[in-house]
Amino acid sequence: MRGKPISAKAIFVLCFASFLAGSLFTNQNWTHPSRAKDNRIAIIPHHVTKLQELKQDWDPKRKMVEGKPGDIMGEVQKTHEAIKSLESTMSTLEMELAVARTVQSNEQHYSLEKLANHSLQKAFVVIGINTAFSSRKRRESLRQTWMPKGDKLKKLEKEKGIVIRFVIGHSATPGGVLDKAIDLEDAEHKDFLRLKHVEGYHELSTKTRLYFSTAVSLWDAEFYLKVDDDVHLNLGMLMSTLARYRSKPRIYIGCMKSGPVLSQKDDKYYEPESWKFGEDGNKYFRHATGQLYAISKDLAAYISINSPILHRYANEDVSLGSWLLGLEVEHVDDRSMCCGTPPDCEWKAQEGSVCVASFDWSCSGICNSVKRMKVVHDSCGEGEGAVWNVNL
Repeated sequence: MRGKPISAKAIFVLCFASFLAGSLFTNQNWTHPSRAKDNRIAIIPHHVTKLQELKQDWDPKRKMVEGKPGDIMGEVQKTHEAIKSLESTMSTLEMELAVARTVQSNEQHYSLEKLANHSLQKAFVVIGINTAFSSRKRRESLRQTWMPKGDKLKKLEKEKGIVIRFVIGHSATPGGVLDKAIDLEDAEHKDFLRLKHVEGYHELSTKTRLYFSTAVSLWDAEFYLKVDDDVHLNLGMLMSTLARYRSKPRIYIGCMKSGPVLSQKDDKYYEPESWKFGEDGNKYFRHATGQLYAISKDLAAYISINSPILHRYANEDVSLGSWLLGLEVEHVDDRSMCCGTPPDCEWKAQEGSVCVASFDWSCSGICNSVKRMKVVHDSCGEGEGAVWNVNL
């Protein structure tokens, strides 16, 4: 090259970057066909293509020959950006490989026979509605209001990537009357996700952990959401909200709170491990209220991978918050996810601020939701066509 001499530092950076990029692209261990076949682990084509594009866009030898001496520092900067992009892509690949291995080896979350015959379905969001055996009327109130059913539910899943399922486990007597009732209801509506889990109020943390692990094993979604069956949702506003954060790899969205740690056994939300949170009267760390929250793909994958060692506190929203507390996670406090019932959500809708979710804090859901869900929907619903107008 002619022109100004190149500094030793610039030459070192370019040589190191060339070596790193060459190592990444020539190392075939992680894409070896026999390993992929034996372990049933498939590399996501999207990421392989991205790596190939990055290699084509950045060729240090070509840049050195074609570029002008004055452009060297600019190329160094581009090299730095390319390396950062490669690191991000490789990190994502490692996460997806770990999830695939977990799905293959885990016999606790779902039927192995079903997993063997099930390829991951792409989705934008998986919405798991936490429900119980005694909540048949609550489920019907949702099917009659904000939750599509039948062909509309299938269409929403196929065309918009919005998967909605009632999440429930099994009774303490497998195959009993309660389980058969759910089987019949599922055969009619086909809107359940059954977990290998024994239902019980004090097992909600375990159920939440299993829900995310199972959902990750079945759907490759950008977001995974949990909502209670006595909460009103506006799907269009929910999708618009989530879409704003789709570029964030580790996002935790909900109405953040920090309630008191209750140490008395007769309290409804009694925490047996209250001593871990310090002196009496202390509060929990900030976490999303349990009525509704969403996490991004990487966080759901983290829960799935580390499921056996994630500690469960008495309250499932506290448990989830504790699992994410020590991670590099962005907490989003979105108050549109916890609007009140009419007139609160009605006033906000009239002002143009349609709520994502509505419920009554005093009841930890909509009070008398079976009778009032339709009233809330008529007053605060966004309209059936809203979700179809959201560009995802």
